[in-house]
Amino acid sequence: MNYRFQNLLGAPYRGGNALVVNNSLLISPIGNRVAVTDLIKSETITLPSQSSTNLRRIAASPDGVFLLAIDENNRCLFINLLRRAVLHRITFKHPVAAAKFSPDGQLIAVAAGKLLQIWRSPGFRKEFFPFELIRTFTDCNDRITSLDWSPDSGYVLAGSKDLTARLFCLKKSTKYIKPFLFLGHRDVIVGAFFGTDKKTNKVCRVYTISRDGAIFSWGYSEMDGNFDEPSLASEPESPGTPEQGQGNNAEGDSDSRVKKRKNFDGKDDTLDLDDRFQLHKLKWELIKKDFFMQAPAKLSACDYHRGLDMAVVGFSNGIFGLYQMPDFVCIHLLSISREKITTAVFNDLGNWLTFGCARLGQLLVWEWKSESYILKQQGHYFDVNCLAYSPDSQLVATGSDDNKIKVWTVSSGFCFVTFSEHTDAVTALHFMPGNHCLLSASLDGTVRAWDLLRYRNFKTFTTPTSKQFVSLAADQSGEVICAGTLDSFEIFVWSMKTGRLLDILSGHEGPVHGLVFSPTNATLASSSWDKTVRLWDVFDGKGAVETFPHTHDVLTVVYRPDGKQLACSTLDGHIHFWDPIEGLLMYTIEGRRDIAGGRLMTDRRSAANSTSGKCFTTLCYSADGSYILAGGNSKYICMYDVADQVLLRRFQITHNLSLDGVLDVLNSKNMTESGPLNLIDDDNSDTEEGVDKQVRNKLAYDLPGSMPNHGRAIIRTKCLRIAPTGRSWAAATTEGVLIYSMDESFIFDPTDLDIDLTPEAVDAALKENQTSRAVILSLRLNEDSLIKKCIIGVSPADIPAVASSVPVKYIQRLVEALASLLENCPHMEFILRWCQELCKIHGNSIQQKSRSLLPALKSLQKAITRLHQDLADTCNSNEYMLRYLCSASDAK
Repeated sequence: MNYRFQNLLGAPYRGGNALVVNNSLLISPIGNRVAVTDLIKSETITLPSQSSTNLRRIAASPDGVFLLAIDENNRCLFINLLRRAVLHRITFKHPVAAAKFSPDGQLIAVAAGKLLQIWRSPGFRKEFFPFELIRTFTDCNDRITSLDWSPDSGYVLAGSKDLTARLFCLKKSTKYIKPFLFLGHRDVIVGAFFGTDKKTNKVCRVYTISRDGAIFSWGYSEMDGNFDEPSLASEPESPGTPEQGQGNNAEGDSDSRVKKRKNFDGKDDTLDLDDRFQLHKLKWELIKKDFFMQAPAKLSACDYHRGLDMAVVGFSNGIFGLYQMPDFVCIHLLSISREKITTAVFNDLGNWLTFGCARLGQLLVWEWKSESYILKQQGHYFDVNCLAYSPDSQLVATGSDDNKIKVWTVSSGFCFVTFSEHTDAVTALHFMPGNHCLLSASLDGTVRAWDLLRYRNFKTFTTPTSKQFVSLAADQSGEVICAGTLDSFEIFVWSMKTGRLLDILSGHEGPVHGLVFSPTNATLASSSWDKTVRLWDVFDGKGAVETFPHTHDVLTVVYRPDGKQLACSTLDGHIHFWDPIEGLLMYTIEGRRDIAGGRLMTDRRSAANSTSGKCFTTLCYSADGSYILAGGNSKYICMYDVADQVLLRRFQITHNLSLDGVLDVLNSKNMTESGPLNLIDDDNSDTEEGVDKQVRNKLAYDLPGSMPNHGRAIIRTKCLRIAPTGRSWAAATTEGVLIYSMDESFIFDPTDLDIDLTPEAVDAALKENQTSRAVILSLRLNEDSLIKKCIIGVSPADIPAVASSVPVKYIQRLVEALASLLENCPHMEFILRWCQELCKIHGNSIQQKSRSLLPALKSLQKAITRLHQDLADTCNSNEYMLRYLCSASDAK
């Protein structure tokens, strides 16, 4: 099964800077991955590449082709965004706080600790070491916090924690060119930007912004005498330290405190435009200063748009401001949350503002002209406990420890509705037949039914006394709802129509963590920690029909889609397969060694000798029942062949070392007398950039006895579900919901191959109008593009004859090709005619092989359903438009 990573849903934004490239592509770090959101198409994809730890900084080239992603271990990935492939890798020797491409895309400025490094951008060059270090500046006395390039890529402006900003010249010279210092701030420099003249696009001013909200505007004037480069021992001209006011200063007020040169006019008329490197030869002077906001809050993020000459700033109390420069006129001052804004950025046109709040896990895109939201996406802040696919595989519902339920569109990766009525963690979800009703169970003691058309909770199922529900199931007709409890060990049965409690099934002596109805009859299977699996006849009310005993606690249970097999996992790491009709144990898979892997930082034993986590807590059958997925408290998800009981493939869900349980062998150098070095709280609580490592600690994770690893997330898989189409599956993990799908690239897998079976033979048959022969040859060759070409080449009148000539063994491949064509091909009626004739002629064969053909038929159903919805929306819109035009004409 060639499943590959497709997308990541429900993962919150944890920190780092966001970018907007090509005016509409929002790029943001999500843990150790990068998410790309198309703000126009409303689609989100997650790049398959992974960093070793959580990303700290990202930078994109001006043309939006290359992406630089730097993690907490200073390891950098150079990614081709168009191909989603990693081109190069490099490791910096110091923590990177800022990185930025030059406007021409040829150079990269990297703030590595106190050093400013200028690298040549690798591009598509194939070299042994493509990164070339050009210059290194060591003039800063403390860590560099911000970078900006001049429009001609000749200068770099760097703000530092030493309360200064420096202007670095990249001119090649035999003499050392000392950077010009911008002094006067009393707090850390958060942003330093070049201001340009709108007519000439040349630098005419410099803005420096500090964490206390102060902004200085600097201008230059012509120096007396010749423009001689300063020697190695000479000190640059600096304007001295001005006194900062404690209020918003008007221009007249600043005139009394700052002496201006008489010939200063605020423009670049005195600059010789023919010389590229002259900014460091000019006398820069403070011409105006102001405060963005008078409040105890600190300025935490800022950005500047040169074309509009506007600045946006975000504060630690959740307030952001939009200002028109250079007069510091406030356009907007609004609050989006009560937590610190960790990133604020303009898009290319300057009409959209992007804000990120790491403590809320939220990214917002706001259009300041219309004062409306373009994007307001928020993932689950805590772990995702459960998920469910809709019957047509187009939707995925997720439930989390944050008491919320989110429903996502699989194709776009967007959440379109969030339900927050539950008051405790959501533990189970189930889609009812028809796609329009969703059931949820929670620890708050309620089971709720949600209407996905009107987005409301239309029914709530409760018990006489408060219980904690951990499992949920509904029969095939949707008339009976069952939920298992954590505390009373009972199963409650309700009527879906009336909402009344019908029955209480007692008999288990432990929490009922597994509950599932048989796909073919009304038999209910339940698994419990009392080491049993019980079958119940819900409608007759006779209690437990049969009990399957085990030697260890049973963690979960699942039925095969045809209802003829039952699988359950036990605490000893085994998967048991039962025949529910005969009540016999068919076979057992021992999976302890398969799922074992990963050592926690608090583990006293090595990963090989540890017994914790070596069991499966979630199981899921494939659509045809030929293989089964199994996951648990481990970094692995195992795929087993049911008939042969062999391991087909093992998926490692993450390589993120920021999570606990990823490494198999820990470094003994990180062990101290006080415990593991990574668990000692030595982080600076005043983090103004990068990923806030203390986010989880400050949200009740550091309560006594709560988590021994001080809130460090442990990698695990809580729920697995395979889509009804069989083309994809989803896993609810610590990092979010991972979506894996079939690789769409061509795989050479021909059937009945002989020497005459070639693509040229297929083309020759099409040219000779032998469409039946061409279709059969393409199906034997099993090349997707050829099959689709031959299907399109058949005339509508010949469809019945060609469909009847297709052998039964090729029906599955033909149905898969028709489903793919129906999603991407404009010939809608033509493809539907193919589907109709195929069902008429081969209906009996399809019914006999329904189990093996089920995934392909589900894919076809999904494509037809989506097409029907699109057509219905278009027809309704046209109908309303025609009614409006008719009424308008009657009014005249």
